Amino acid sequence: METLRGADIVARTLEALGVTRIFTLSGNHIMPVFDALLETGIAVVHVRHEAACVHMADAWGRLTGEVGVALVTGGQGHTNGAAALFTALAAESPVLLLSGHAGVAECGRGAFQELAQAEIARPTTKAAWTASSVAGLAPDLARAFRIAREGRPGPVHVSLPVDLLERAVPAATVRIPDPEAAAPRVSEPAPDLVGDLLGAIASAERPLLVCGPALCDAAGREAMADLEERLGLPVVGMESPRGVNDPALGAFAEILVRADLLVLLAKPLDFTLRFGDAPAVAPACRFALVDPDPALLARAPAERLAVSGLADPRPLLAALGARGGALPRHAAWHREARAAIAYRPPAWADLCGSARLHPVELCGAVDAFLAGHPDATLICDGGEIGQWPQALVRSGRRLINGVSGTIGAAIPFAIAAALQRPGAPVVALMGDGTFGFHMAEFDTAVRYGVPFVAVVGNDARWNAEHQIQLRSYGPERTRHCDLLPTRYDAVVQALGGFGACVTDVADLPAALEAAHASSLPACLNVMIESVPAPVIRRPG
Repeated sequence: METLRGADIVARTLEALGVTRIFTLSGNHIMPVFDALLETGIAVVHVRHEAACVHMADAWGRLTGEVGVALVTGGQGHTNGAAALFTALAAESPVLLLSGHAGVAECGRGAFQELAQAEIARPTTKAAWTASSVAGLAPDLARAFRIAREGRPGPVHVSLPVDLLERAVPAATVRIPDPEAAAPRVSEPAPDLVGDLLGAIASAERPLLVCGPALCDAAGREAMADLEERLGLPVVGMESPRGVNDPALGAFAEILVRADLLVLLAKPLDFTLRFGDAPAVAPACRFALVDPDPALLARAPAERLAVSGLADPRPLLAALGARGGALPRHAAWHREARAAIAYRPPAWADLCGSARLHPVELCGAVDAFLAGHPDATLICDGGEIGQWPQALVRSGRRLINGVSGTIGAAIPFAIAAALQRPGAPVVALMGDGTFGFHMAEFDTAVRYGVPFVAVVGNDARWNAEHQIQLRSYGPERTRHCDLLPTRYDAVVQALGGFGACVTDVADLPAALEAAHASSLPACLNVMIESVPAPVIRRPG
């Protein structure tokens, strides 16, 4: 009689649900799954730190809309990986973290690495639980996939007790679910809701539509651009922890304060919008909220609420575009808003460093390189330096650290992006602080032959915190945020990649081309001036 281990059920279910790649770091509790994956077509990317697994799964989820899967062991393997879930949660990225776990039969008896794993993961996930039976493993995974993509996307965690993974059951008793069992339920907007929303927009003088992180992927941005064209109104995506000061949005703060109707489409009313309070938002501005999460509808002040309703954002954008049309009286407001968002200070054109490169010079070279590669992916990460490319570097596909503001994901993001689109360049622009989090993943990239270019803006300090010290405490109290001007390029060379140190802007274009031509994981260590991130305002 044929039998299947719990691990076989896990592996076959993941394959049946469409998983083609798993990001993982091995450990005692999950070795049965490693063995079972050998009988599937799922590719395994074996990394150097559990948090990197989750960051890679996060990037995969954001880029594809599929559930990115990370597999780690129990105990500290789980806590290491769970730390990266917060970034995925804030970015509304569909991720499944599978963690090995002490055996069910040993729990409560002092089992090896026994830990309340689901409870640890729960605050940073949409749902978290521990599998309780072999029979429940396949339904658990299907449920996790559905939750991760349904409504507001986000991470889900399931702990897998090792004794369930090792236990064998008759194959005839196992039903592997098909993708339909894990399909998310879509909440279509009610016709009345669409009508009310369009009515509120039509009656406003200066309506502003803002979409949340889940709509900031390539397909979502295309849908936003289409809606903007149909309605003749500004439609903006917000995914940055800088919020109203997001440099990618230019002088957005000046437009936000003038809006008389703020339409939030799956965009939480949170710190990124200064909670809708003055002076960021006009006291008389009204709100229209449509969200798949009912808890978020309650955030707007009731006395200023024009419209509120439940719906998923993508069908809502389509419905608004199908039923709405441009109003001539909004044309001037639309032009004003777009001019503000496109604004970049003319003085930036003349910025240059003294002994080192100014970030504007660095970004100019990266922008010119990417102009020749329309299929490239740009990744931006870091406290201060990460903001400059968001303002200045154009790319058809972009990943940033996201609303959480947590730095350090750039190198794992780059590996996942390069795997997802083989042959297309990936440029990850980051700070030297960011580089230190996951520099060992260059070993992963070398082992798997994954080329990308990490451009490290090296100012030898934790500059975001240094800038806080300057602003809040004065230059005489700037302490403990300095780093060494480390040759990160030499570190990457030692790991088997390409490395170059750049100290002159004239050398940067050739260095970028050489790094790309090497077809290796590459690091350009660019020595930069230590300057604050841009906050864009128009004069007058």
